[in-house]
Formats: sequence, structure tokens, C-alpha cells
Amino acid sequence: MQSLSAPPQGPADFSTLKRFLPYLWPKGSVSMRLRVVAAMLLVLLAKSTTLLMPFAYKGAIDRMAKPVPDGVTIAVALVVAYAAARFGGVLFDNLRNAIFELVGQTAARRLSQDVFAHIHKLSLRFHLERRTGALTRIVERGTKSIDTMLYFILFNIFPTIFELAAVCAIFWIKLGPSLVGATLVMVVAYIAFTRRVTDWRNALRREMVDSDNKAVARAVDSLLNYETVKYFNAEAHESRNYEKAVRRYTDAAVKNEVSLAWLNIGQSLITNLMMAGAMGYTVWGWSQGKFSVGDVVLVNTLLAQLFRPLDMLGMVYREIKQGLIDMEAMFNLIDTETEIADAPDAKTLMLSGAHVRFSHVDFAYEPRRQILHDVSFDVPPGAKLAIVGHSGAGKSTLSRILYRFYDITGGSVTIDGQDIRSVTQDSLRRAIGIVPQDTVLFNDTIGYNIGYGRPDATQAEIEAAARGAAIHDFIVSLPDGYATTVGERGLKLSGGEKQRVAIARTILKDPAILILDEATSALDSATEADIQSALGAVAQSRTTLVIAHRLSTITDADEILVLSAGRIVERGRHDALLARDGAYAEMWALQQAEAEEGAALAAE
Repeated sequence: MQSLSAPPQGPADFSTLKRFLPYLWPKGSVSMRLRVVAAMLLVLLAKSTTLLMPFAYKGAIDRMAKPVPDGVTIAVALVVAYAAARFGGVLFDNLRNAIFELVGQTAARRLSQDVFAHIHKLSLRFHLERRTGALTRIVERGTKSIDTMLYFILFNIFPTIFELAAVCAIFWIKLGPSLVGATLVMVVAYIAFTRRVTDWRNALRREMVDSDNKAVARAVDSLLNYETVKYFNAEAHESRNYEKAVRRYTDAAVKNEVSLAWLNIGQSLITNLMMAGAMGYTVWGWSQGKFSVGDVVLVNTLLAQLFRPLDMLGMVYREIKQGLIDMEAMFNLIDTETEIADAPDAKTLMLSGAHVRFSHVDFAYEPRRQILHDVSFDVPPGAKLAIVGHSGAGKSTLSRILYRFYDITGGSVTIDGQDIRSVTQDSLRRAIGIVPQDTVLFNDTIGYNIGYGRPDATQAEIEAAARGAAIHDFIVSLPDGYATTVGERGLKLSGGEKQRVAIARTILKDPAILILDEATSALDSATEADIQSALGAVAQSRTTLVIAHRLSTITDADEILVLSAGRIVERGRHDALLARDGAYAEMWALQQAEAEEGAALAAE
């Protein structure tokens, strides 16, 4: 799969722009389409008005060149008409911008929403392999490029083509075909030069954007791991890494700017050669009596007006090419296939007790490394299954499979007899609640984070869930209560406080299936006892899977599975497993010894 941390390789194709057109001309939105039509009509009016200005200017000059008694009055009237035409061009341009702005912003909003929604549909594997900073940068650049490209294509390229055609027609009628030919040759040469140099600059642009992405990703990754940096005194190391990334961007940016200077010099040379030739031709014609003084002014003004958008053509072409690159990267996100997708005939999960069954499940994150081997277990409605084992045994993988973050490579997983691959992911995940070991909170209020379990919950329901998680008293003791912000990823709260917020969030969700993934691992013994009591009450009417480290928390489980290297090596109730004197009994004895040692140290 092509990396999304850098712009796509190869020339950006205008098919990318074609993909965007439906957002600009939305189906079923008559008002938006009318705005596009009105804006284009105003473009034509603005250009037509601008083309009238040189004729008014010419008329004024011709009148001034003739000693006619009423010439002053007519000349003044023509000057006023010239000024009015200039104002009319500005007026129509601004009305066009006002009418079209809603269209452009709506198109950008709809596309960015589609990209954002698709990113959330992508698999957990995709997100684990991507740097968040680089991913958000792609969406940001792609969205910003939309407004730029729309403006330049609709309000610069199209009007310039219209103006070039009109100027050539005027030159043909008034000055002859030779000047038309010279103008077209100049324009072709200008466009060819601009395209060739800009294509060369695009390679420099890609290098610069890639360096920028890496610098931003490096900074975001470092800041997200702020505590780790502090733990290992790695500030200087992180600064050096960031300095290297920024230096690469700086070098690429300098090359890009130098190439821009050469492009501008070449463009200016072509346009000024044309201006000199055309003015020389008209002056010669005036000396031969073919043209009036006003014709000299007419040619000068028309070419000056034509050169103004042509001077921008190089920048416009660059921006469009760069915009296409940025949009292509964003469309690549949309084109990224969803690894975990609903089946075409997927149905809503129908719950009738929440009976969970794993049958001969095999799973591998990658073909070379299998994680689970022939795992089978059955959790009847309302039962509690505990899963224990050393780190890396595959315990948390089971919860990810049940949530269908990944599809299994063999066997089946069913809920009430329905294979989870045959039901919609939305209905499946609505039926499951989890208290994860590593709780990550939104940078918002405590109330918002608890309410995330059910966004339509009332404040009373949020507080009831907090009481169930034994955190309500702590929250109301804070100066801002439930309006207290928790900081980036919840870092303003302790590990135990974050975990209790996660428990409250899951209680509020009120799921039929409850997964407790080391749910009390960050709590002290006293708080753990309170939480265990609350979780016990919550789990009574639910099918519960407990992934546990502390074996003392799962002694009441209906069945305990002992995992080792992805295989179930023991299973049974607590007492039966102790009597077997196997792997579970060894883990129990080790934890009891650690607990006794801790108690002895505390007593000293």
C-alpha cells in the first residue's frame, strides 16, 4: 500500500479534479447550482466590462488629440465611462465572490466530512501503522487546496481564456492578423515555458511536502510522548531529531524558492518582449498614419490587462498542480480499502441473552506470526468468563476480535448463534462495552467523557454512572465539578481516576456484553474493592469477559481460561484450577507471595 505520509508519487492527474466536480455541482441542490451559474455569469460580466475600458480610454485620447470645441466635454465623458467600467469590473468580481463563497465552503466541508468518516471506518491495523500528525496534515492540505483550486480554475483560467479570445478578435478587426499571430505565439510560448518549469518544480515541491510531513509527524509524536521523553531525559535527543527533520524541510524549501525566482524571470522576459514588440508595431503604424494615438493606447491597455492574469498564470498553474497533489493524497485516503467491512447482506445483531461463543478460532496479525491457536470457549448469557495468562499470551487480542477490529483467520465467533462477520459492525459494537487497561480520554470535560458512553444521556444519568464507578464524590470535590477539563489524553487525571471515568462511561452505555480488560490494574487496593463491588453489580445481568492480571479479582468467575502462547492450557473454576496444581496454581502462589511481601513491607 502506498504510504500516505507523503504526497503520491507520479504526476497528479486531472482525473483527481474530475472526482471533485460532484461536490461542486451537487445532486439535488438547486440553490447551489444556481449560485454556480450566477457566479459564472458575473465572471463574464466582469470581463466584458473590463474589455470596454480600453475603448473608453482610446476615445478620450483621440478626442484630446483633436482641437474640437466640444472635444473636452466628450473626453471627460469618456474618462468617466472608463472609471465606471473599472468600478463595474470590481463590483461584479466581488458580487461573484460573495455568491460563490457558500458553494466553495460547502464543497470543502462535504469532502472533508467524507474523508473524516472514511478514516474512522478504516481498520485498527491502518491506524496503528500511520502517524496521526501526518494523517491530519494530509486532510488539512487537501481541504485547503479545494478553495484555492476552485478560485483559480473558475475565476482565473476561464476568464483569461475568454479575455484572450476577445483580445485576439479585437486585434484582428482593428489592427490586422499579424498582431493576433504574435499574441498567440507569445501566449503559447509562455504556457509551454511555464508548464515545463513548473513540472520540474513539482519534484522539488514533493520533496518539500514530504519533509514537512515528517517534521510535523516527528513533533506530534514527541509531544504525545511527553512523559516518556521526561522519564528518559531525552529532550536533547528529541530536539536533535526534530532539528534534522526541519533542516531537511528548510533545504527543500530553499530549492523550491530559488526555482520560483527563475520561473518568474523567464515569464517576465516573454511578456515584456511581447509588450515591446506590440507597442513598437503600433507606434510604427501611427507614424504611417494607419493608427491613431488612441489605438496605441488601446493596444497598450488591452495587453496590460491580458498580461495581468497571464502574469498569474504561472502561479495559478503551480497552485493547481500542487492542489492536485494534495487532493490526490486525500483521495488516496478515500480509496484506501476498508479491511473490516460489513458483508453486503449484513443484518442487525439480534440479542436474546448475549451468548458468546468462540469456536476453534485461529488468528494472526500477519501470516508469519500466529497469535491464537484453536481457541474455543462458551460464555452463556449472564455468565462471567475470566481470561488470564502472562503478557503476550493473546488475552487482549480476544477482545479486539469480539469487537471485530480484526477478522479471524480460522474458526468462528458467534453471539446468540449469529456469526459476528454476518452482522453490521454498528449493531455489534453497540452491544459491547469495554473498560480498557489503557484509558485514553478526550481533551474535554469529565462530564463529556463519561457522557461519551451514551451521548443522549441526561446529567442525572451521567452522575448515576459516576456513582456506580465510585468517582462522583471526587468529581464534585473539584472546583468545576463535571465541567473540569481532563487535558490531552486525560493527563490531568491519575491512572486510577481515568480508569474510573472509563468504568462510568461503560456503565452509562449499558451494554449486553461487558469486557473488563485489566479494569482495576491502575487502582489501589481500597479503591479496587469499591470498583470490584460496582463491577460485580453491573456484570450480574450481563455476559462478562474479564481479562485479568490480578487473580484475586476473578475468583468468582464461572470459568477461567489460562492462555499461554495463544493456546488454552487450562480451564475451569478457581478452586478446581488450584487443585490441579498447574499453571494457574503457580500464578496464584506467585501473586499471593508478592501480596504477603508487600504487606510485610507496609507493616515495617
